[in-house]
Amino acid sequence: MNLETAPLFRRDLFQTMGAAAGALLLNETVSAENTPGTQVADKTSSIRVTALRTFWVASIVYIKLETNHGISGWGEIKGVDPRVAQPLVKSLFELLEGENPTRIEYLWQKIFRAERYARGGAFMVHTLAAIDMALWDITGKLWQVPVYRLLGGPTRNKIRVYHTPKAVKVPPHGIYEAAGNPADIERMVKAIKTAREKVGPDGAVMFDAHCAVPPATLIQLAAAISAYDVLFIEEPAVPGNIEVFKRLKEQIRIPFATGERDRTIFEMIQYLQNGCIDILQPDCCHTGGISQMRKIATLAEAYHVPLAPHCTATFLGIAASLHAAASIPLFLIHEFYPGNVGKHLPAFTSMAHEYDKDGYIGLPPGPGLGVEVDEPGLLAESQKPQTYKWPGAKLKDGSIADY
Repeated sequence: MNLETAPLFRRDLFQTMGAAAGALLLNETVSAENTPGTQVADKTSSIRVTALRTFWVASIVYIKLETNHGISGWGEIKGVDPRVAQPLVKSLFELLEGENPTRIEYLWQKIFRAERYARGGAFMVHTLAAIDMALWDITGKLWQVPVYRLLGGPTRNKIRVYHTPKAVKVPPHGIYEAAGNPADIERMVKAIKTAREKVGPDGAVMFDAHCAVPPATLIQLAAAISAYDVLFIEEPAVPGNIEVFKRLKEQIRIPFATGERDRTIFEMIQYLQNGCIDILQPDCCHTGGISQMRKIATLAEAYHVPLAPHCTATFLGIAASLHAAASIPLFLIHEFYPGNVGKHLPAFTSMAHEYDKDGYIGLPPGPGLGVEVDEPGLLAESQKPQTYKWPGAKLKDGSIADY
């Protein structure tokens, strides 16, 4: 071989070999059975969603997702008309049947983006929240761990909750006109003062304006309660009107909290970008489930805003929210009503809810959500006559009010 042409020979050889290898690799990659997009399912499991059961009880629709491996997951739909939510979740099941339930984010996106005109609406997102809970419940049970272990593990050893002897939230005690009078202010101030005396100087007092106290009245009230060190004012204004939040923030020094009526990261981000709230209060049942609560927490962390989750759910919704709270870094306090009369059925058991002297509870148990369901008992409840009446509020003059 001519030494002068040897490098060219080697180069041509390597190029030929590389082209052949590349063609082989390309053929391997693009073949249907080896396309990465077809390999995203969990290879360690053949688990598939096979059935859906629904149970309408009072204002809530409970759902049960069943699988071919006998593992089931539970969730609850609340905050919307159950007469609509029940058929909606049955319709959405066609997007779940036959899918691997451990592909939680994929299935969340599949449902959320399925109908462009329903995306982000209350009925869609509240129903999706229940499905999300059930998928996490199944996945935790599959791996025999509490859901918070699947979320990166616990970031705390216990969870601060209210209401307890050390943490009390005061309601607005009424729905007020466009501006308050001295009697209105005095009634709210007295309730806040009483709460401070109950919890002591090391306890927490929160005031829930509930969107029922007009901006002018809230400004007057804030000036009158500064001595009681309120942890936050909840829902100082109707969600969505950022300019009102900004105007109130300019005049009130007490921290603001909101979020129970805002859904997904897309509605939360406006508060953070405009710097008009100090605490975010997503409701796991309203905002799209555990998956969205985790994303909201990460979004809020970038602005150093902690979460104080809103939660008026029954045991399934409470458990889902607590699992999310157990796993996030920036957290303040969790709403908690384990004895909420009329909302907690004996069909749900095995959720720890005893708080200590400082107002903390232990981490939620597992596997999954850690809530055991007496299905025959729940079925019996659902077979009783169920009714639903749209809520609402009016002012003294008969006009419609926010509440």
